[in-house]
Amino acid sequence: MGYRVIDKDQYYRKAVYRHFTEDCRCSTSMTARIDVTALAEFSKKTDTKFYLNFLYLLSKVLNSRDDYRMDYLYKTDELIVWDVINPCHYVFHEDTETCTTVHSEYSEDYGTFYKNAQRDIDAAKNTREYEFDDGKYPNWFDASYVSWISYDSLNLELPDGYLYFPPIVNWGRYREENGRLMMPVTVRLNHAIADGYLVANVFRLLEREIGAFAGGR
Repeated sequence: MGYRVIDKDQYYRKAVYRHFTEDCRCSTSMTARIDVTALAEFSKKTDTKFYLNFLYLLSKVLNSRDDYRMDYLYKTDELIVWDVINPCHYVFHEDTETCTTVHSEYSEDYGTFYKNAQRDIDAAKNTREYEFDDGKYPNWFDASYVSWISYDSLNLELPDGYLYFPPIVNWGRYREENGRLMMPVTVRLNHAIADGYLVANVFRLLEREIGAFAGGR
């Protein structure tokens, strides 16, 4: 759970950060469809789970750049970058129609991540608890699969003025469009540490990583 403190006076987005933390606190989100045809084919061919494969690639993308690992420490008024951020994802229970949080550690090694995340999911299926402890899991990002629909847009609201920096990413069911499997993904970031370019870049990196992962194996 290591991190480094950013010198706000030397931060490359200093003026933007000041504006969106002092004058206009807000977030920015974007929904787009990405091509997951190759990843779906890879998952079927290798008898692995599409969900875990996508979660691995999403975690890899968000760990690839400092901008996606930013956080704000209220007690010390510090802007930081975590060494690594880990996905907080969810198991849905049909019997209670509720979710259990699943905290998995990111590993760049695919096999390690897949095995450990599957273990975490299996454990979560045996409980109905909703554990959301920032003290225990400070360096996390939210990853939520909306499995019931292939949506066109999604919006998530946070309290006005709340400096919440970790990424929030949702995705829905993929569907066939012109012979390709397209999946809706929504990325939400705080405007103080991200703009349209950085949000859109998540989608670009995801498609690139999917191509390298599924095409190169």
